[in-house]
Amino acid sequence: MKITPHEFASALGLSLISGAARESEESITVADICRPGLQFAGYFDVFNYERPQVIGKTEMAYLDDMHPDIRIERLKKYFSYGLPCIVIARGMECPETLMRLAEESGVPIYGTKEETSAFSAKAMGYLSEALAPRQTCHGVLLDVYGMGVLITGKSGVGKSECALELIKHGHQLVADDAVEISRVGTSLWGESPEMIRNFIELRGVGIVDIKEIFGIGAMLRRVRIDMVIHLEIWRDDKEYDRLGTMDQSMEILGVKLPLLEIPVHPGRSLATVVEIAARNRRLKAEGYDAVKVLDERLRRQYRK
Repeated sequence: MKITPHEFASALGLSLISGAARESEESITVADICRPGLQFAGYFDVFNYERPQVIGKTEMAYLDDMHPDIRIERLKKYFSYGLPCIVIARGMECPETLMRLAEESGVPIYGTKEETSAFSAKAMGYLSEALAPRQTCHGVLLDVYGMGVLITGKSGVGKSECALELIKHGHQLVADDAVEISRVGTSLWGESPEMIRNFIELRGVGIVDIKEIFGIGAMLRRVRIDMVIHLEIWRDDKEYDRLGTMDQSMEILGVKLPLLEIPVHPGRSLATVVEIAARNRRLKAEGYDAVKVLDERLRRQYRK
């Protein structure tokens, strides 16, 4: 994943001071920023030049106090690296030497009135999401009792019908059919592609707009994925987990998610099963495990 300096500046509301966006080979690919104080002091052995360069009050004061010849020498070496862009914080003016060398090197300079630390935090937050690894998954994603539930299964198994029942119960739809998943840190977040957002496909009915039918409260733009429920047609030759002791997981983008396999057969209320599964997962996350409680009761009974 990569973004251009122009995209970075537009997303964060930066003003262009000098230059234009670099070519694609100089795009931003790292979700972090660099404050080049050590480089201005002459230390280049470790230099994160591929990151957006943020100049705050300390760095600017150090540049101002330098002897002009040393300043030019240090800045020439600084710009010899492939910098994607420079951001000057706190609304400070850009020194003439810095601007001239940036223009010669083709490095855009942007400005922000925000304090350096506040802007740095916002920039890293934006970059973490913008550069997050992504994957598209076939399934339905909903928020059920505050849990992000990804429902998967073969076409025609009843994913969308189950989602519709859950929406009728007051839960929120995030995506149907295609779920765009991104990894931010150790968490997975899902949302719908813009083209099909708010829509759901029901066999025999067609495409329906959930927001128009149920209202905006039935939709959620984005949610963290906490568990996966895989629906499959009931098979008599397969043994399903009856006690909840078979810990299964699905790995997406290097993150393991709890996985439940739910068999589908006529007369079974899938929406209710999904609701109970979501509540049970929340209880486990809070430290309560029904299997362990039942096991302890049986042990106490046996000891009697």
